[in-house]
Amino acid sequence: MTNANSPSISARSSDGLDQRLVGISASVAEVRTLVRQVAPTDSTVLLLGESGTGKEVIARGVHECSQRSNGPFIPVNCGAIPGELLESELFGHEKGSFTGAIAARKGRFEMAEGGTLFLDEIGDMPLEMQVKLLRVLQERTFERVGSNKAQRCDVRIVAATHQHLEQKVEDGSFRMDLFYRLNVFPIDVPPLRERADDIPALSQRFIQQFKADQMGVIKLMPDALDHLQAYSWPGNVRELGNLIERLTILHPDANVHAADLPVKYRAEHLPVPPRPDDLGKTPVTEPPSSAGAISDLFAAPAVSTGGRDDLTDLYGPVHRAPLPPPTPTVLDEPIDLKAHLIEVEKALILAALEKANWVNAQAAKLLCLQRTTLVEKMRKYDIQRPDED
Repeated sequence: MTNANSPSISARSSDGLDQRLVGISASVAEVRTLVRQVAPTDSTVLLLGESGTGKEVIARGVHECSQRSNGPFIPVNCGAIPGELLESELFGHEKGSFTGAIAARKGRFEMAEGGTLFLDEIGDMPLEMQVKLLRVLQERTFERVGSNKAQRCDVRIVAATHQHLEQKVEDGSFRMDLFYRLNVFPIDVPPLRERADDIPALSQRFIQQFKADQMGVIKLMPDALDHLQAYSWPGNVRELGNLIERLTILHPDANVHAADLPVKYRAEHLPVPPRPDDLGKTPVTEPPSSAGAISDLFAAPAVSTGGRDDLTDLYGPVHRAPLPPPTPTVLDEPIDLKAHLIEVEKALILAALEKANWVNAQAAKLLCLQRTTLVEKMRKYDIQRPDED
């Protein structure tokens, strides 16, 4: 664990950090600043934050901005490896040192020589392994399992956890001396709900990633982004990436509106406008080719004056459904607006399904919804065809 030769960071590494740690929020800007300050040193870094916030991304940023960037970056998830195998995984073993050890094997410390070792989920490391890791950090030497020969190591340590290590120290499940050995330069990684301003940039980063993977490209429309920025994101950036991948599969090469989002990602306090049918699946990423195209784009939708597809026919079955009374112009007493609107929406869905003979695609068209959106609403309100009860 030698000291760095130079405290400077190349412009190329700095640009790479901006591309890796995407965002315009003050919290992400602070993380980038801390990474740039600690990267040129060999100080141990401890990343603290919820699962899915991108701690490994930050660890790689520390490595790439350091003097060790030409060396290996070796990650190991301490919580994913059984305790009895973790020692061999970290330090390696000699042939015949235990049942199944048919050949000598390097451990992660040897693999990371001259580079960075990322110990993810360090809070899940068993106590007996914490003692051995502490010795390596103190003496900068280790021994393979089944060997008594000490090997020196030149490795920079970056650790991460989603757990409260100080609480674990108080509980006796994490060694105090190891905690202070790791807690040299802590960096708090903010959850996505505290950096909602970064969601457009992060989404675009994922969109470009899936485009490069030949999965198609989507465009998140402003109403969709409004809903995503209002969501709490318990799964953080990882959950956002999963959602963008799902939307790319469902709506390849299309504009994605709020109505296209799964119900759980729609904020109750925000409107969900109908998806414009005239836009189809063609993203509005290129200007219209003529003035006529512009006028067509903004023209009011045509409404038929008769026939089975006329939406006015819909009001027949709607009034026969168990609708609540219309909202009065002047309220004489309090009203539960949320419950009232839910009943209105359920009644309209039932009316459309009855009119369409319970063909979801036709009912969705009557309601100006995507079929998948209608199916999600039916599931949400437990709406089933009478003969399927």
